[in-house]
Parts: sequence; structure tokens; C-alpha cells
Amino acid sequence: MSANTFAIVAREELTPAQTEEMLQLLALYFDGVTQAQFTRDLVEKNWIVLIRRETRLVGFSTLLVYESSFDGEPVSVVCSGDTIVAPEAWGTTALARGWITAVNQLRKRFPRGKYYWLLLTSGFRTYRFLPVFWREFFPRYGIPTPPGIKRLQEQLAMERFAEQYNVSSGIVRFRHPQQLNGELKKISAERIADPHVAFFVAHNPGHGQGDELVCLTELCLENLTAAGRRMINPQRGES
Repeated sequence: MSANTFAIVAREELTPAQTEEMLQLLALYFDGVTQAQFTRDLVEKNWIVLIRRETRLVGFSTLLVYESSFDGEPVSVVCSGDTIVAPEAWGTTALARGWITAVNQLRKRFPRGKYYWLLLTSGFRTYRFLPVFWREFFPRYGIPTPPGIKRLQEQLAMERFAEQYNVSSGIVRFRHPQQLNGELKKISAERIADPHVAFFVAHNPGHGQGDELVCLTELCLENLTAAGRRMINPQRGES
């Protein structure tokens, strides 16, 4: 089997061919993808993680890294945009290794304050990424969201998504949502038995229609699980 490789690319350095590959891959697995919407998401981001198997693009994640403030102190934030991994690359560490490597490298460019991941997810597979690689993240099964984290999460979501964000539900509902298509949106009974997946479904009942659950994770070495620590790699990686 060919290895998957990842690369971290500044948005302005993407070639037209790479951009078209990303659009076509996203449209293959999501309904409601348009050129205009994809372009709007992309131009708002500043970094991209690309995953390849030989010459084929099999996954990517777009990132906006920026600085904000909370309670009078600076905070640095990674906000995820469009993300997809083709089924043929499931079960590999390429996305996790590339993503964690990327955010560790980007921390050097945004060193002020605590460092957070603002994640929107309409898919249980992306949400399941959290308990595998991070010790604390919110909202989550079995642990109430601390008041300070909840206030920060709400503030960052309001700053980014304004009226599309529902504070009471913690859900972002885009005017033109993208929805996983076909079998990808189905959740098996075996998956629902996972308490984290069951929590996601209960707190985002509209996930099948593209509703996005807002999640927040502090990005620091101490918050990585043992699996997360194994993903740390300062160079271009393979899996």
C-alpha cells in the first residue's frame, strides 16, 4: 500500500491545480458544494494541510490562524474550515500528524496568549478526532463545560459567525450548508454505542443537514493524549 504524505502550504502559494483538486475532492463527498462557497471559505483561510497518496489528493484541511482577546488578554486561535479525508485514507494518521504538526509550527507565528482550536463539525468522525488526541475539549461527554471556557467559546463563535451562531444550542447553521452525502452521513449502531459519538448526535441533531457543533480545545503539549504526542513531527510526514 502506498503511504500518505502531508504538506503544509500557505494559501497564497496554492496553485490553481491544487485549488481545483481540493474543490473536486470536497464535492465528491459533500452535497451543496459550489465554486463560490468553496472560494469564500478558502480566501478567509491562511494555511492548508494537504494529504496525498502518491500524486493523488486524498484529503485536506483549511485553517485560519489569528489573534483575538478575551477578558483583556490576548488569545491565539486556529479556526478550521473545509476538511475532508477520502475513505481510502481513513485509518491512517496522515491528517492528524499533518494537522498537529501544522498548528505546532504556526504557534511560532502567533505566540501571544493561550492557543485554542475553534472547531466546527457536522460529522461524527471529525468530532471523534478530539477524544483520541486531546485530553480536554468542550463540549464533551461526561464533563460540563467550565464557565470560562463556555464564555470564550461563545465569544469566538460570535466573532466569526455572528447571527449564524445560536448561543443556546452551540450550533452554527450556515445559510448554504454543506452536507455529507450518501453513506458518509449514516451512523451505525456500533458507532452510536461510543459515548462520544452519542454525545455528538444528541448535541447536534441536525448534523445530517449540515449543522455545525462549535467545539473548543486548548492546543498545548500538556493537553495531548499519548496518541496525540505520537503525532508530533516537525517535518513533512508519512503514514
